Amino acid sequence: MYVVAQFHAKPGCEQALSECLLAVVEPTRAEPGCLEIHLSRALRDQATFFIQSAWADEGEFEKHAGLPHTKTFLTRVPQWIDHEVRAVRCARLA
Repeated sequence: MYVVAQFHAKPGCEQALSECLLAVVEPTRAEPGCLEIHLSRALRDQATFFIQSAWADEGEFEKHAGLPHTKTFLTRVPQWIDHEVRAVRCARLA
């Protein structure tokens, strides 16, 4: 299972958002159910970031959602983005 999330920083919040995203990626990478996780930044819009992750199964992602570093992230990130947090669960087609 894959999860993709997009984040768009409020003007002037790009650095704070980047730091917050980096802070959640490292402990997530160490979780046993996380097969891989990547943080990207759009080349043509420096305010847009993406997290792409692969999980052993949905249960492992559910465990991730309840961990302290994830909960802290979800309480902190809204102050720096101009939209609601949305993560989309995906299945590979090809």
